[in-house]
Amino acid sequence: MPWLPRAALLWDVVLGFLGTAAFLIDLGADLWAAGQYVLSGRYLCAAMVLALLGLASVALQLFSWVWLRADPAGLHAPQPPGRCLALLHVLQLGYLYRCVQGLQQGLLVWQQEAPSEFDLAYADFLTLDISMLRLFETFLETTPQLTLVLAIVLQSGRAESYQWVGICTSFVGISWALLDYHRALRTCLPSKSPLGLGSSVVYFLWNLLLLWPRVLAVALFSALFPRYVALHFVGLWLVLLFWVWLQGTDFMPGACSEWLYRATVATILYFCWFSVAEGRTRGRAAIHLAFLLGDSVLMVVTWWTHIPWLPSGIPVRMLLPASGICFLLGLALRLVYYHWLHPSCRWEPDRVDGTQGLHPVEWRRLPHNRRMAQLARCFFPRVRDEAALPWKGDVNGVL
Repeated sequence: MPWLPRAALLWDVVLGFLGTAAFLIDLGADLWAAGQYVLSGRYLCAAMVLALLGLASVALQLFSWVWLRADPAGLHAPQPPGRCLALLHVLQLGYLYRCVQGLQQGLLVWQQEAPSEFDLAYADFLTLDISMLRLFETFLETTPQLTLVLAIVLQSGRAESYQWVGICTSFVGISWALLDYHRALRTCLPSKSPLGLGSSVVYFLWNLLLLWPRVLAVALFSALFPRYVALHFVGLWLVLLFWVWLQGTDFMPGACSEWLYRATVATILYFCWFSVAEGRTRGRAAIHLAFLLGDSVLMVVTWWTHIPWLPSGIPVRMLLPASGICFLLGLALRLVYYHWLHPSCRWEPDRVDGTQGLHPVEWRRLPHNRRMAQLARCFFPRVRDEAALPWKGDVNGVL
């Protein structure tokens, strides 16, 4: 096998290992923080940390289990029996099992002199599922944990060592998930467009720069009005859930699991933009940006009128202009990305929509992750001359 493909495969394995390690380190930091809160008598803070961990973990296991059950029989062979897989997910180890499975497949492909097309496609299949689960975990657990620890620091006026560790690991986790998700989306492009460094950097920066002011606004509101932040979240989450439902998502294999997906997407939309429907998303993205901006401004105004309530050791008057600069810079980079770096695609109907008449039988036997392909189709627009392709088929299948 040529050196460059082998080096690329090894790099994929290294990235997979680092992603798994980052997940475990972030989990350890959260458990450390919960233990420190218990020892210091702040039982409510410890309970909130553990509750966020538990809810996100349960959602992650449900996604993993539903996807495994929806995949064709024999695709993941050999694998543990169904009862063992169910037990792994009940014990909240399903995501880690997928990470280990992905690393094993990546090493298998890298060690082969001439890996088969099936092994390469199956490695991509596993990696794409892991990337999607990592993104869900980021916005169901890591981002809320970051918001929580910032609110606690703002209330107390100082940050302990374990809180600094939690903040740093959260930022690393969010950064990794955003870059990994962008890389996974580009993998699904029909043209197999290589992931450019400039495109990745700009995509990462505009997401992080727009996410940070939102997290800070929610954290400041939580520090001042801890009793009302849950009501605020539930109210906005219901509005966003209704909006996701109106877009007619069809991502999961069943109606009940589809509502789990919609609830997760509504949580992501509470913090940042996430495309879930086909077509030109400029209008929907503008509506969402204006909605979040208005909500954040209202929270900041509320914070500003009650600024004496916070400890004097927190440089709160510096946070507002800093977050405003971050927002404007992130908005500018977002415009740059979508104007110059965001590709339009000539989607092949049989790769995305299920039409199987244009490729040989050998190709159709290869694993193809339609879950991620559907999200890539929502994220990357079609070129205009193919915007109305007549094919429409099953987008929830795998092969």
